[in-house]
Amino acid sequence: MTAERKPFPVIDMYLSHLRAERSLAANTLKAYGRDLRYYADYLHSEHIAELSAVHTRHVEAFAEYLQGKNSRLHLSRPSVARILACVRGLHKFAFEEGKTKHNPAAEVKPPKIPLRLPKAVTVGEMQNLIESAGAGDDPVSLRDRALLEMLYGTGARISEAVSLSAEDISRETASVMLLGKGGKERIVPLGSYALAALDAYLVRGRPALAAKGSGNPYLFLNKRGNPLSRQSAWEIIRRAAQRAHLRHISPHTFRHSFATHLLQGGADIRVVQELLGHASVATTQIYTKITAETIREVYATAHPRALHT
Repeated sequence: MTAERKPFPVIDMYLSHLRAERSLAANTLKAYGRDLRYYADYLHSEHIAELSAVHTRHVEAFAEYLQGKNSRLHLSRPSVARILACVRGLHKFAFEEGKTKHNPAAEVKPPKIPLRLPKAVTVGEMQNLIESAGAGDDPVSLRDRALLEMLYGTGARISEAVSLSAEDISRETASVMLLGKGGKERIVPLGSYALAALDAYLVRGRPALAAKGSGNPYLFLNKRGNPLSRQSAWEIIRRAAQRAHLRHISPHTFRHSFATHLLQGGADIRVVQELLGHASVATTQIYTKITAETIREVYATAHPRALHT
């Protein structure tokens, strides 16, 4: 099965709907388009040329194909669940728009995915990680430290951080304007450590980097004065983690640690939801499971009646 044919015009209609009505990010739309091409190619291989000819058994067979050992896609369970969710969305859209007379995917459930808790590091490990980013006073070291302080101090996604402009930082209100998923803006406070690191970078680091470029407005610049890419930001974090002797560190580690440490410190979950830019508090509640695990571990090791003999 190839992923190049797309015989169903309704797929383009659905993607346009997602772009216009739900304001999905470009990367998300790209993933949706790829997933739906897989589905379209599968239906084509089954000699199905119209979406109205699809029945529940076809969607179920596609789900079995995705999870089968003979599938050339070699997908994980989360990937299978994502593709089936996308297929369900397509059929629901086609039915509601009158393109089909029934929704064959309504009763097809994606595979259950075991709950994977976000991985956070301790406060001490985070301090070590940030300090390992840039101990010098050169422009690159100042930038790297400011980036990591920003990620941990605001819980920003890496895509949100690298897309910031210098004007998004407000020294007067000690805050930053982040542009999240769906184009939703949110204002997040900047703590003293992040603000100090950003001040140092803006005063002594960024001007030197900007002088090598063409005067673009982005906050974080590379050595050539161009916007810092997500891949380069990833590499900055990887090198800092290596120097700090920490494993399994990713850009999202900062976001996970930001949320976990706030909740451990007594922050209200609704406030954390707003700071993270989550549309639903249910997404934020996963972090309460982490803090609950921590509480149980502390109790088991510290309370005299919890100790096992």
